[in-house]
Amino acid sequence: MKAIIVDDEPLARDGIRMLLAEHREIELVGEAGNGNDALALIAHTQPDLLLVDVQMPEMSGLELAARVLALDAEAPAVIFVTAYDEFALRAFEVHALDYVLKPIEEQRFAEALRRARTLASARLREALADIRRDTPTRLAIRGSEAVVFVPIDDIDWIEAADYYVEIHAGGRSYLHRETLQRLQELLDPERFVRIHRSRLVNRDRVREIRWEPRGEMVVVTTGGVSLKVARSCRAKLTRAVR
Repeated sequence: MKAIIVDDEPLARDGIRMLLAEHREIELVGEAGNGNDALALIAHTQPDLLLVDVQMPEMSGLELAARVLALDAEAPAVIFVTAYDEFALRAFEVHALDYVLKPIEEQRFAEALRRARTLASARLREALADIRRDTPTRLAIRGSEAVVFVPIDDIDWIEAADYYVEIHAGGRSYLHRETLQRLQELLDPERFVRIHRSRLVNRDRVREIRWEPRGEMVVVTTGGVSLKVARSCRAKLTRAVR
């Protein structure tokens, strides 16, 4: 997660920065001392989280949050970090995620960050669902640190691996948490052909089909990989590649 600190007091920013340093999953991408600078920084860095003071000159934290959160559903989450408890109700009226009082308690701060991570994870799941629904030209493969988008055109073949599938594309392989059966349902059946109970091949990536001396049929992909074809799948494959 990317975060920005917005506070007109340099010492306050120092304190929040030190607390954030204990949470390696959150990257501090900028700091601002007023609302106008914060708006410019937000436009430039596209953060996931704002840590905002309430009382600031020119534009209050409440005004800043109202302007940011009115943008769209993908606006960053806002956590107020302030010494003033009387603005809590107004903070939630502008849809702030949390309201943390100074002096900051580490446990309370960590809880607020946990809520922000939960919200970010939910948004990511929704984004991945939209990609699968609306953009069938690529697969979104979620790893430990990033989401990789693999064009379906680049996929050579796919093989089951327990509760995962291993997708081979462009000379690389990607482990994707999906069953082979479910993935086959999402892909074009005219294009991705089952050649084994645990393997699919992209018809457009088949370079040749040949017979081995022992009578086995083998598919050779454009990447030069040889894959055995199950006897029960031979007729369907032959029809598909004509």
